[in-house]
Amino acid sequence: MFTKGSAGTSRALIFIVLMIALIFISIYTNWLTPVRQQLSVLAVPFYKLTDIPHRLDVWRQNTFVSRRDLALENETLKTELLIHQRKLQQMAALAAENVRLRQLMNATDILQDSVLVAELIGVSPNPLSHTVVINRGASEGVFEGQPLLDAFGLMGQVIEVSEHSSRVLLISDATHALPVQVNRNGVRAIAEGTGDLNRLRLRHVSNTTDIREGDLLVSSGLGKRFPVGYPVAEVESVVRDPGQAFATVIARPMARLDRSRHVLLVFDSRDNTP
Repeated sequence: MFTKGSAGTSRALIFIVLMIALIFISIYTNWLTPVRQQLSVLAVPFYKLTDIPHRLDVWRQNTFVSRRDLALENETLKTELLIHQRKLQQMAALAAENVRLRQLMNATDILQDSVLVAELIGVSPNPLSHTVVINRGASEGVFEGQPLLDAFGLMGQVIEVSEHSSRVLLISDATHALPVQVNRNGVRAIAEGTGDLNRLRLRHVSNTTDIREGDLLVSSGLGKRFPVGYPVAEVESVVRDPGQAFATVIARPMARLDRSRHVLLVFDSRDNTP
């Protein structure tokens, strides 16, 4: 007779033999493939169930971000935005400067005189004195009285020369005056500064003088200070008062006195012709 202990041992041996047999059958035959597939389908919900703690932890980390982390991220984004804005501003400034240089080079193509490209490096802080400083001086052949232009018209003339820089008096300065003529008909006048960068005044223009709004004023060359034919200003208004001997004529400078940075110094080659 078998005891309870021997019966339990027999059942265990039978179970082990069955397990070994199933392993060999699974390895060397395809009999158990449908069973494995069904078990895999049944096991999927259990896999998902056991993965719930990990998913909850990931959700917690992504959702409940600390205030400190948000502040750090916000500060980083602000810094990156400022860097990109600075780069964008630099690109815009370079593009604008390229446009100005192209305009200046186009101006040199139509000039009959020799020119020297210069750059503004200083502006007078005195609002009553319209002077600028350029980065060319005696070492480059600059001389007192030399005309200065930008891509659009006459800006002024050199009044002081040092070795590597010069000071220029703008045509808008209240102490400056230059002879001009109406490009349409040759009528001569004197354009004087008013202390306003955007306004010139014509001196002693008779009420009967043929001058009108929109007329282009160019340098007449009288006095041999400025070469002939350079754009100076455009007439903005002509006021004729019968009770006055002279008309009030206001003109706007063609040169961009308040913004041009790259300019041209003119050497009148016609003075050197025999």
